[in-house]
Amino acid sequence: MAASEENSALFPIFILSIMALPLVPYTMLQLCRAASKKAKSTHCQCSVCLSSGKYRKSIFKRISNFSTWSNLTLVLLWVVMVVLVYYIKHISHEIQVFEPFSILGLEPGASDSEIRKSYRRLSIQYHPDKNPDPEAHNYFVEFISKAYQALTDPIARENFEKYGHPDGRQGFQMGIALPQFLLNIDGASGGILLLGIVGVCILLPLIMAVIYLSRSSKYSGNYVMHHTLSTYYYFMKPSLAPSKVMDVFIKAAEYMEIPVRRSDGEPLQKLFMLVRSELNLDLKNIKQEQAKFWKQHPALVKTELLIQAQLTRESGSLSPALLRDFRRMLDLAPRLLEELMKMAIIPHNPQGHGWLRPAIGVVELSQSIVQAVPLSARKASGGSSEGIAPFLQLPHFSEAVVKKIARKKVRTFQDLQDMTMQERAELLTQVAGFSSAESQDVETVLEMMPSITIDITCETEGEEGIQEGDIVTMHAWITLKRGNGMIGALPHAPYFPFHKDENFWLLLADSVSNDVWLSQKVNFMDEAAAITAASKAIQEAKEGSGASLKEISSAVKETVEKVKSGSRLVMGKFQAPAEGNYNLTSYCLCDSWIGCDIKTSLKVKVLKRSRAGTRGGAVVEEGPSVEDGVEEEEEEIEEEYDDYESEYSEDEEDVKDVKSKAVVANGNAHGKGNSSSSDSSGTEEEDE
Repeated sequence: MAASEENSALFPIFILSIMALPLVPYTMLQLCRAASKKAKSTHCQCSVCLSSGKYRKSIFKRISNFSTWSNLTLVLLWVVMVVLVYYIKHISHEIQVFEPFSILGLEPGASDSEIRKSYRRLSIQYHPDKNPDPEAHNYFVEFISKAYQALTDPIARENFEKYGHPDGRQGFQMGIALPQFLLNIDGASGGILLLGIVGVCILLPLIMAVIYLSRSSKYSGNYVMHHTLSTYYYFMKPSLAPSKVMDVFIKAAEYMEIPVRRSDGEPLQKLFMLVRSELNLDLKNIKQEQAKFWKQHPALVKTELLIQAQLTRESGSLSPALLRDFRRMLDLAPRLLEELMKMAIIPHNPQGHGWLRPAIGVVELSQSIVQAVPLSARKASGGSSEGIAPFLQLPHFSEAVVKKIARKKVRTFQDLQDMTMQERAELLTQVAGFSSAESQDVETVLEMMPSITIDITCETEGEEGIQEGDIVTMHAWITLKRGNGMIGALPHAPYFPFHKDENFWLLLADSVSNDVWLSQKVNFMDEAAAITAASKAIQEAKEGSGASLKEISSAVKETVEKVKSGSRLVMGKFQAPAEGNYNLTSYCLCDSWIGCDIKTSLKVKVLKRSRAGTRGGAVVEEGPSVEDGVEEEEEEIEEEYDDYESEYSEDEEDVKDVKSKAVVANGNAHGKGNSSSSDSSGTEEEDE
C-alpha cells in the first residue's frame, strides 16, 4: 500500500520532468529569437514612418503581438509547471518513511527503558482511552504501536538495525509513476488505463502525422500552396511587362481563398472608380472594358482592386471588412512575389537558363507594392528610365512637387541625390514649399537608401581561361553602403503595414537572349550567417588550390572583416557554353527600394576545347527543371501578351552600351559596377 502511494505521488514529478525537457530549451530559443529580432529592427526614423503606427510600441500592440497561439500555449504550459512544482512541494511533506525511533521521538540506539518510557508518554497523548479523536486513534494504531513493537521485539529490532526494516532484508521493488486509480486494472479503471495507452501511444502520433501530411501536401517549404506554384509556372512567359506580371501574381490560390462577400460589392465599385486609371483600360471602349473587367472571377477582381488600392494609397477609403482582406493580401505578398521570382529564374531551356525580363518585372512590382507607388509612375520621363517613381517613395513628395523641382533642372532622382545637403534643403524649402522638418525627413530617407557596388569574376578554377564545357565559378562581392553608416536596416515603407526586410537578387544574365545564367537571393540582415557561409566558401576554395594553413587563415580573416564592413559573397557555378564571346550583365535588384538597382556589364570569352576530356562537375540536364509540386505543361498555350514589349526592358542602345563597355581578360571575365539601373560601367581590354 505504501509503495503504491509512493508511486502515485511520483506521478506529478514524472509529468513535470516530461514537460520540462522540451519546454525549457524551446523557451530559451524563443527568447533568443525575440532578443535578436529586437536588436536588428532598425527602421526609418522619419516622421511619416513614426506616425504610421507600424513601429509604435504601445502596450496594446505589444500585447497583440505577444498574443499568438504559440506564445499563449507557452505561457499556459509554464503555468501548469508552476502548479505542479507547488503541488509536489506540499505532497513531499506528506510522504513519510516508517522510522520507529523518529515516531517515538528517540535517537537511534536508545535503550529499552527509554523506548518504554516514550511509549507510555505517547500512549497518554494518543491512546483511544485517553483521546477520543479518530485521527489520534489511527495514528496510535498505525505508527506508535507498530514502532513500539518493532523496537521491543528482539528479532524485529535486530532486523531493523541491520537491514533498516523490522521484517528483515527487503526485496527490490519497482513501481510506475502513475496515479493509483490507473494502476488498479480491475473494473472501469482498467478501461481508463487501456484508453490512455491507446490514446497516447497510437492515436496522438497518428493524428499528428495526419495533420502534418495534410498540411505538407498543400503547402511548400515557404508556406506557399502547391497549387499557387503550379499556377505561376503555367502562366509564366519569357516576356512580361509589370502590368502582365500583376495578372499572374493575383492568380495565387491564397488570394482565391479570400472570401468575396455580397457586402463588398458597393465598396469595390467605389474603389474601382478611384483606381480606374491604373487598370490599363482602353478609354475608347471604356464601357466594354469595364464590363470585361467585372466579368472576371470575383476573387481576381477583388485582389487586383485591393493591390491597386495599395499602389495608389487609397486604402483609407476601404470598409472595415475590406481593410482586413487588404492587410491579409499584403501580408501574403512578399513570399508570393518571392515564389513568382523563382518561377521566372528557374531553368526553362536545355542550357538551364531562366528568363530575365519577367524576373525584372516581378522585382519592380514588389518595389511598387512595398513603396505604394503606381506602376504608371515608372514610365520613362524627363530622361529617367524610372520616371517619377523614385521621387514618390520619399516622404511628403507628390507629382506636383516633382514638377516644381523639375523647373530647377532636377529632373532625375540621381540629380537630387547628387546635390549637397544644403542645396537640397534650399530646393525643398524654397521651391517645393517644404518646412525644415519635412526637408529633414527627406534627408533621413536618403541616408537610409542603400548604395550597392559589385565586384564580380568568372573563371575556371585551377585552369587558365575558360573552355567550352568547363565548369565556371562565379565569385561576386556585393557591398552595401548607406549615408547613415548602417548595413542591415528595414526600408522606409510607411504605407506597407508589416515589417519588410530588404532583399537583393543577383542575376547573371544575357540581356540580348533574355537568359538568366545564375541567380541568388542576398540579405544583409543576418551578419553571422553571412560570415559562416563566406568563411566556409573561401576555406574550401583555398584548400582546393593547395594553399597552406597560414594562407587559409589569413584569407578567412580577411573575408570576415569584409563581411563585417558590409559585403556579401555570392558564389555559383555554370557550364561554359560553346566557343564564342558572350556579353553578360550582372544585375543586383532590390525588392524594396526604387532606383537602387545596379547592373554591371562583362564579357566572357569561351575558347575552343584544347584540354583532353572534361573535368568533373555538374552537367546541366536537358529539359527544364521544375519546382516542388510543379509539373511542366506539355503544350504551351499562346497568350495575347507573349510578345508584349515591356517599357522597362532594355532597348537597342542599352545592348550596344553593354557591348561597348564589356570586359575581356583572355577568357577570365571580371567586372565591377556601382551604377544605377539606367547606367553601366566597366573597363575595356583588347582580345588576344
